[in-house]
Amino acid sequence: MTVHDPIYITTTIPYVNAKPHIGHALELVHADVLARHYRRRGHPVRYQTGTDDNSLKNVLAAEAKGLSVRQLVDRNAEAFSDLAGHLSLSVDDEIRTSSDGRHEPGVRRLWRACEESGDIYRKHYSGLYCVGCEQFYSPAELLDGRCAEHGTQPELVSEENWFFRLSAYADQLRSAITTGRLRIEPAGRRNEVLSFIDGGLTDFSISRSATRARGWGIPVPDDPSEVIYVWFDALGNYITALGYGTDEADLGRWWGGSGRQIHLLGKGVLRFHAIYWPAILLSAGLPLPSDILVHDHLTAEGVKISKSAGNTVDPAAIAATYGTDALRWWLLRDVPRVGDTDFTVSRLIARANDELANGIGNLVNRVVALIGKYRGGLPCQEERGRIPGGQAQEWQALSAARAKAPGLIDAALAGGDFRKATAAVWAIAEAANRCVSHTRPWDLAKAELAGDGDAGRALDAVLGALIATCREVADHLAPFLPDASARITAQCAGERLPAPVPLFPRL
Repeated sequence: MTVHDPIYITTTIPYVNAKPHIGHALELVHADVLARHYRRRGHPVRYQTGTDDNSLKNVLAAEAKGLSVRQLVDRNAEAFSDLAGHLSLSVDDEIRTSSDGRHEPGVRRLWRACEESGDIYRKHYSGLYCVGCEQFYSPAELLDGRCAEHGTQPELVSEENWFFRLSAYADQLRSAITTGRLRIEPAGRRNEVLSFIDGGLTDFSISRSATRARGWGIPVPDDPSEVIYVWFDALGNYITALGYGTDEADLGRWWGGSGRQIHLLGKGVLRFHAIYWPAILLSAGLPLPSDILVHDHLTAEGVKISKSAGNTVDPAAIAATYGTDALRWWLLRDVPRVGDTDFTVSRLIARANDELANGIGNLVNRVVALIGKYRGGLPCQEERGRIPGGQAQEWQALSAARAKAPGLIDAALAGGDFRKATAAVWAIAEAANRCVSHTRPWDLAKAELAGDGDAGRALDAVLGALIATCREVADHLAPFLPDASARITAQCAGERLPAPVPLFPRL
């Protein structure tokens, strides 16, 4: 892939039966980091998100609140859209499945394409249906008779629906995944999908009765008694927003070709994105996405954070109280590539204070203050060979951290490991703070004042190396903490540096 190849980055589109929680913020921030990172590497990037409005969950939530479905989805969709401001997101496009003029024509065309392939048929079906997942389950897939994802007992539903012939695509799906044509990360999730395929794929229902859906949703072509099942509908957003079925000028640029199509999603919806969606695309004669990056859950006291569980944490409120930088940094630094992560405010505060206020912020403040005090705010040029004790362990460690960071960040983000990527940036700040303490520039300044010219030249070299390091930290931080990166750059750029001001409040 060259720097000219386009990269299309998507989040899942959440149900809008309630307002967003911090789990949604995790995926949005991860996608934003990738979008900013690849733009900086020279790629054309399209970062897309949106909301899934056509869900039975939304219908039931509206009924419970005494609202029309339209009132509920409009109100909650606005709260999701507002997260772009609260989280400093660089979203390029948003799609709402109930009101965006691109969506319904595209979904109907997708249905027709699968129908023309002979993969849609009608049959009677009885099964256990979890409204939370919007999915039928077999008894063997339940945990003590309950949905493993939501902990609720599925309801028995008996209907005549339209089905998609998923069973016809097992071999093609297995080949796409094992050859890397469809890359799924991390490896454990890829193996999970392959195991599911090897267990045998069964056809799945892609419509619901209009009666049970209360008439909400996209009608099945030529069958107004049914509406298109929310997953067939919702998954289509990834291409309907590109004009599939309406104006396809963008489709060829962003979907297929030499570029990459990166889906970010939680492990709870992996089956839909890694099996159902690619099979639908194959049936419709469309290219597959290139990458599926899967994250685990955020939890509260060990229980998955979700709207249905009632243990949500409002990301807008967290950002307003503790700052966008603190929230983004926690989501990137505390959440591992594999494994659920328990969110607490105390953990967010500790991470922000230790690494932002006392670490990165303290480094920039010290360096700018030293340059202001000893060089009148005029930044020195970096001359590594003139640093006293240039072979000392601390300076070697800083030089190594600076040299390794770009490659480490690139590799980590390619695999969706945001914790490892931010660790590369933190390693520079940590090493630089140790260098300040080891070299003691204030002692060099005293010696210079006493007439030691070598000490003065050494101080220039130390300050030059440190201000260059601060600028690099700002540059590396740009995808992760864009607001903080801009503030650091403002403090460290220019012919004469301004007086230092605190970059991060101590929480």
